Amino acid sequence: MLVTGHTGFKGSWLTAWLDSLGAVVKGYALAPEYGDGVYQAIQPRLKTPDVIADIRDRATLFDTIGSFQPDYIFHLAAQPLVRRSYAMPAETFDVNVTGTANVLEAASKLPGKCVIVVITTDKVYDNKEKDILYHETDTLGGYDPYSASKACAELVVSSFRNSFFIPVRSPNTVKH
Repeated sequence: MLVTGHTGFKGSWLTAWLDSLGAVVKGYALAPEYGDGVYQAIQPRLKTPDVIADIRDRATLFDTIGSFQPDYIFHLAAQPLVRRSYAMPAETFDVNVTGTANVLEAASKLPGKCVIVVITTDKVYDNKEKDILYHETDTLGGYDPYSASKACAELVVSSFRNSFFIPVRSPNTVKH
């Protein structure tokens, strides 16, 4: 199993959980931003090897995924902060949209099957500024760069699913 964003809060917990269950896990993420996070606390106890690199670094990402050949990819790597997205909007889109496309493209090159779980946010939905629950059938939107970038990532996932990860239905259907 490959976990992108394994040095972040959620990625660290997921990696620790998978590791404790005996899964063969590899992490791929930037170095931890803070010196006292979950990752630093649990990393010495993990058997998980990791690659400290950016998901926008296509060569390293493609090499990592191609050589590891995971059966599962949990994609959590992202620029996850709304306030930071206002300070660096283009980088937020680059990480969240292009980074997701890079992970999916690298996975599409694998010779075998790979289950991919892409983690986004409830902020992908058009914010009606009402106290309502959102559903997966609601309109994508987002007026801040973070929300809009995650909505775009959802569109990237849909495009790759429909173009490259089509389930086998007949001999004439593209299979991956």
